[in-house]
Amino acid sequence: MATIAANLQAVRARIARAAAAAGRDPASVTLVAVTKTHAAARVREAHAAGQRAFGESYVQEAAAKMDALAGLALEWHLVGPLQANKTRLAAERFAWVHTLERERIARRLSAQRPGALAPLNVLVQVNVSGESSKSGVAPRDAAALARAVAALPRLRLRGLMAIPEPSADVALQRARFRSLRELCAQLAAEGLALDTLSMGMSGDMEAAIAEGATLVRIGTAIFGAPQEASAVLP
Repeated sequence: MATIAANLQAVRARIARAAAAAGRDPASVTLVAVTKTHAAARVREAHAAGQRAFGESYVQEAAAKMDALAGLALEWHLVGPLQANKTRLAAERFAWVHTLERERIARRLSAQRPGALAPLNVLVQVNVSGESSKSGVAPRDAAALARAVAALPRLRLRGLMAIPEPSADVALQRARFRSLRELCAQLAAEGLALDTLSMGMSGDMEAAIAEGATLVRIGTAIFGAPQEASAVLP
């Protein structure tokens, strides 16, 4: 079985190849290692292999890992849906929230972000594939939400995020990611200072990078399949 270090090396090589194919600097793509359901010890292994940015889907699970790994310099990204009753913990503990889809949640995060911390980096999640089961705002509603978020004092709107429907069709993958890139460019042209596209996972990172991803969220290719809940804690 490959080690986490070896898997990270393989993923970084994939990122470098995809960036080169798109005429991009590989350094323009940040790898967020998604550790949801994986034990804190596995995060520690990834850190030892040079990984610094980590993604979690569940606020309380993440907080337990943050406590267990408090001595390490890690950057934590919330990549799962955020409920209103979890906003305070998210505002206090994360550096990034990728999944904003409601102004109410954004206002709570802004009000609850500690003044001693830098503004919370946030992304508006867009439902680019129109799935009824998928989180995110409709593309037509993204501009209004982005403008509302950008006006909040303790948040820094960085860009957009999407999780398209799974597909082995590379043309479809690229079309979904292209729509997010074009929407981001439209919002930037309207005056919003955006520099981030969070898109691409283990099965479609190459298509995402080809279309301009600056953050890719990779879990399975690094850590394997999700673990049982009992395996999460150190």
